[in-house]
Amino acid sequence: MWSDKLSDGATIAEIVISLSFVVLLVSGLIARRRGAGGTMFKYATAWIAIAAVLLIVYGMKDEAARFGRKMLSELMPSMGLQDENTMSFRASSNGHFMVDVLVDGKPIQFMVDSGASDVTLSLRDAERLGLDRAALMFDRTYQTANGVVRGAPVRLKKVEIGPIAVDDVRASVNEAPMGTSLLGMSFLSRLASWRVEGDRLTLVR
Repeated sequence: MWSDKLSDGATIAEIVISLSFVVLLVSGLIARRRGAGGTMFKYATAWIAIAAVLLIVYGMKDEAARFGRKMLSELMPSMGLQDENTMSFRASSNGHFMVDVLVDGKPIQFMVDSGASDVTLSLRDAERLGLDRAALMFDRTYQTANGVVRGAPVRLKKVEIGPIAVDDVRASVNEAPMGTSLLGMSFLSRLASWRVEGDRLTLVR
């Protein structure tokens, strides 16, 4: 494909050189007819420079896009950085990994918690997903760092993080107020792998 050829640095250089010769040849012919060699040479040089810059920028567009995404992921850690079938996240200033997730098509921010057996939704996020609090049965108990809490079991049709999508995820809605929903092991265990290295979390589809 033409776009594939342009992504190769050597090919871009060849195109620029070829285009330069064509422009110089055409401008030389025009200059002979009009007797305005100096002016035409300036125009030809300008067009060559413009063409070279445009081709080089086009050839580097993928690298520029990756650099932009990396910078954005550093500024907003919860967005993460995608690389083929993985997503990586830098720890937030509080030391926790915050992750932007699509749950049944709705955006929700989670804190990753490998100590939580299930994905745990706050009441606020459960309402955002359209779950009726009055219809929830808080008949499960969970042992947490803050003591025993009750939760209502639910199933999430699809949980998505970038290229990673997991269907039919076990979850619960926490009866007690909580600031952030938790991305627990009922999701993490369904991945091919996940790891924490220093301040970086990597999820693998």
